[in-house]
Amino acid sequence: MQRKFVSNLILIVVLNLLVKPVSLFWIDAGVQNRVGAEEYGTYYVLLNITVLFNILLDLGINNFTTKNIAQYPHLAPRYFSKTWSFRMVAFIGYVLCTLPFVLLLDLGEKGYYLLCFLLFNQLLIGLIAYARAHFAGLHLFRWDALFSILDRLLLILSCGGIFLISSESFQIEWFVYCLSGSYIVSVIVSYAVLSKKVGMPKFKLDKIFIFSIVKRSFPYALLILLMMLYTRVDTFMIAYLHPNQQYEVGIYAQGFRVLDAFFMFAMLFAGLLFPIFSRQIHNRIDNLSLMSLSSRILVGGAIWLGWACYENSTTILGWIYQENIAESAPSFKLLMLSFIGICIAILNSTLLTAFGEMKKLNQIALISIGVNVLLNFWLIPERGAEGAALATLITQCGVALVYFLYSWQYFGQFKYLMHLVHLLMYGILLWIISTFYPGNKEGVLFSSLGFIALFVIGLWQPKTWVLLLKKVQNTKETQEVDKMND
Repeated sequence: MQRKFVSNLILIVVLNLLVKPVSLFWIDAGVQNRVGAEEYGTYYVLLNITVLFNILLDLGINNFTTKNIAQYPHLAPRYFSKTWSFRMVAFIGYVLCTLPFVLLLDLGEKGYYLLCFLLFNQLLIGLIAYARAHFAGLHLFRWDALFSILDRLLLILSCGGIFLISSESFQIEWFVYCLSGSYIVSVIVSYAVLSKKVGMPKFKLDKIFIFSIVKRSFPYALLILLMMLYTRVDTFMIAYLHPNQQYEVGIYAQGFRVLDAFFMFAMLFAGLLFPIFSRQIHNRIDNLSLMSLSSRILVGGAIWLGWACYENSTTILGWIYQENIAESAPSFKLLMLSFIGICIAILNSTLLTAFGEMKKLNQIALISIGVNVLLNFWLIPERGAEGAALATLITQCGVALVYFLYSWQYFGQFKYLMHLVHLLMYGILLWIISTFYPGNKEGVLFSSLGFIALFVIGLWQPKTWVLLLKKVQNTKETQEVDKMND
């Protein structure tokens, strides 16, 4: 079981590393380079609005599906049609919740045309995620890994082909068409494979069954929705509050794209830790050593990454984009600094979720939305994209601090504070390097000094990665033994 888990973990990480950065930095960024910040800004506003409420297409069903099918594989055909039917009905509610936000903006005929495709794309994304939930529950991890990147791989092939054929003229509609086509093919292929395991879905709406699932999953779905609101509402507010709407959104998107790429891999880390924390809490095993170990790896890396991107902002943006580099650099700096707070929040919220403290997490998320919206109302009219990035930085750091204090209550040990002191020492060391470094700060040599400092100060050690991998392996082995005993 250890070998199976580790091999599949490596497979899904490698596939995502090979495909998703290419998709983000060659295709997405390439589209923006070709159509310009203003036209891409219109698309980006619509994309974020459609993403805001996509949790309404799930409502925790995917988690329920994976967990229950893993425990009772023979029930997969019984669940399949019922939950699939509910997802189709939920799409209507999703559209009705999304439209009021769009109507607040004057996006023109082209904007509403793109909106139709983007709403349809969210339905397709939800269907792919639902199929992947079945593959994960049935322990068909290789299929799950394939369908985690198939749509992006198809996008690279289709949109990249257009880049090569028509390098000068490009329209944002072509990009949206490529997205829709990639999702459609992924849905067809994934359900063709899945139908051999559980049969083809039939429309069968069971209200009692769905109500039971939604009731149990609602706190988790609400948390995802609230966190999505305070992390994605910025682009909507830029378009609503700033006079130079779409252009400022395009500037903000250039910096946010890099943050989004690193955020995806931080979430892979969280997905790895959640079952470990849950198992340790269930068996009353101390979480402190694992929490400290995880902080050194994830937060230590985030501090270096945020610092390196802050000092090398124009160089990094110049690798990706052709225009508006100087204009997007201020917001990019602030967004990458916010990644430190995001990683701290991810670690501590994962622990609190494992403890089942959903009420506290939802309360924090709700307050964070209010703070973020107020900051955006204050900062965006005068500072545009930079103001939105500053609001994100303040919100994420505040959320990280509150999550950390709640986690400290559970540990109740002075030792838990020491790993935070260790991280602060590393931040001070990077500040000293920036202050006294005599050469050009925008360069590989300068950034490598901060990376080497990770090892010098002891945040990163070879044994830390080995210890974490052993904990993952032991947790998965224990879960397998428990299933066999049941």
